[in-house]
Amino acid sequence: MSTAAADQNTCNASGCDKPAKLQCPTCIKLELGAASYFCSQECFRGSWAQHKTVHQVSNPKATYNPFPSYKFTGPLRPVYPLSPRREVPADIPRPDYATSARGASRMEETYGNAQIQSMTPSEIETMRRVCRMGREVLDIAARTIRVGVTTDEIDRAVHEATVARKAYPSTLNYYMFPKSLCTSVNEVVCHGIPDQRKLEDGDIINLDISLYKDGFHTDLNKTYFVGNVDDKAKKLVKTTRECLQKAIDLVKPGARYRDLGAAIEAHAKANGFSVVRTFCGHGVGKMFHSAPNIPHYAKNKTIGIMKPGHVFTIEPMINEGSHYDQTWKDDWTTVTSDGKRSAQFEHAILVTEDGHEVLTRRLPDSPESMLKDL
Repeated sequence: MSTAAADQNTCNASGCDKPAKLQCPTCIKLELGAASYFCSQECFRGSWAQHKTVHQVSNPKATYNPFPSYKFTGPLRPVYPLSPRREVPADIPRPDYATSARGASRMEETYGNAQIQSMTPSEIETMRRVCRMGREVLDIAARTIRVGVTTDEIDRAVHEATVARKAYPSTLNYYMFPKSLCTSVNEVVCHGIPDQRKLEDGDIINLDISLYKDGFHTDLNKTYFVGNVDDKAKKLVKTTRECLQKAIDLVKPGARYRDLGAAIEAHAKANGFSVVRTFCGHGVGKMFHSAPNIPHYAKNKTIGIMKPGHVFTIEPMINEGSHYDQTWKDDWTTVTSDGKRSAQFEHAILVTEDGHEVLTRRLPDSPESMLKDL
């Protein structure tokens, strides 16, 4: 804590009115004035759980970059403070990691990358219903996108829509992720944390939606335009969606999971783009992430043959420049190493007896697509 002239300041600890000259460092940074004073370290520490809520303010002058010494690769910056964690009503069933201190899924850590599971007919029906809900929530989020909206406002819309369906937002507390969706803007490859940054004309933004309902997770995402975007952004987003479709077209019983990456990378490279290698598609259902792992690049060594009842995501991340990435100090936000833009699309796919079914496909009332025929 910092020291200031005592003047007329009194301690902000509950029940204490002693003169105070110690100031909370975060309050100083946010210019919060009188609310920042305490008479001692003991009062400050004892009041922290309540006091920290004053940092969650809407005053734009109070926003700040939490990592000022970090060497960012592009123009995007985090805009803190984050809003307080949004509550999930007690009557909504939760996945096993929801109340874990470190957000770890015991089921996932026990299961690992064991044999790929085929869903039963009744499980498939539940998965269809949950995936449709996920699409509904994504569409609600998409309708909030406009210049001037913060990604935190999108998070609020997603959280409210999810709990209104008596579902749990799967990202919330998953390995301590603090929000109810991922919002990845411009050079962010994936796992962007919703914050106070306002969307700007010309941005591209990926919304990654996951929810848990009736014992099953769904997972899907889509990249959107904000206002007027340049032609290269349009080409990047269009190519990324085409890469996903070329992989989906290969899904059928007997197909090898490793072959999807070759189709994706060939199309990306033909259009002058690169494929992220750090992250992959995955099984989804009773666990948020499970076998199979599905790399999106060619010559990968993933194992597995598609069988009816398999459900998994394909979610290529395509970059304007290099395929390399790095992660911000929040331990989540992954960005391109050269600061150039990245786009992503994701669907959950069911392998059927004679082909596949896109479980997270567009609904009749989904917002009009920016990409015709896709």
